[in-house]
Amino acid sequence: MLAGTMALTVRELKKWIRTPPLVFTALFQPLVWLALFGNAFNPTNLVPNISIPGVNLDTIRQSILTQTFGGAPNYITYLTGGILCLILLFNAAFSGMSIVFDRRFSILNALLAAPIPRTSIFLSRVLSSVVKGMIQAVVIFGLALVIPNGLRLAPGFSGLDLLGVFSVMFLLAFGFASMFTAISIRIAKWETLIAVVNLLNLPLLFASSALLPISSMPDWLQMVAKVNPISRAAETARIFIVQGSINATDMSTVVFDVSFLVGFALLFTIVGVLASRLALRAE
Repeated sequence: MLAGTMALTVRELKKWIRTPPLVFTALFQPLVWLALFGNAFNPTNLVPNISIPGVNLDTIRQSILTQTFGGAPNYITYLTGGILCLILLFNAAFSGMSIVFDRRFSILNALLAAPIPRTSIFLSRVLSSVVKGMIQAVVIFGLALVIPNGLRLAPGFSGLDLLGVFSVMFLLAFGFASMFTAISIRIAKWETLIAVVNLLNLPLLFASSALLPISSMPDWLQMVAKVNPISRAAETARIFIVQGSINATDMSTVVFDVSFLVGFALLFTIVGVLASRLALRAE
């Protein structure tokens, strides 16, 4: 199974690499999101640039960041963890598109007739999506460090913290790629898949703490956001980015969030494997 999975994964990645517009879009689009969301949703922009005797507006802006955004030195620093999640969500959403097109052009029938497990077809789509998403995440993390007023890492930020950030992102990417690929297994038309993606993407994004803290949401939405995998990944990434060193309280949060994401990834991997064995068939 491993050889078949790796061969199909390489096939998917080669199709991506050999299409330069896709690669350019994948690497450039996250920067646009970071710039747009970083300015459009920045609450410190609500503080007017006017002169008020005895009032330090910079102090007010910093107070907003400290009290509302967990001590992040600027909004881009807070937002980076959420943008990484957004990248992985949007990339994973179309992880099953190649199955739909392979079915449409009868390539799927040939793969099903080949001496490879059907699970390999599912896992190859998941792995290729994860690889593409993680490449995008690494690029945007690096760009966030160099843009003006961009990402500022905590003084104690280390290689282990960096590993922690991308570990939770890997789990999130694997979970969403498994979920969307499993959904696509019995979808015959790409229009249907796009409709499903559009139905799920934005609610998953905005019902999370990717862009704004959970405390700013209505009570009913807070309940949804707390069990949203995006929130769990974004919050853990921010602990590593903003604090750099983890205390006992934060450690319990990190352990819970990582356990949640592991369970999320395992659940939809199992669902996808079962779906590929039971529902992936020639037509």
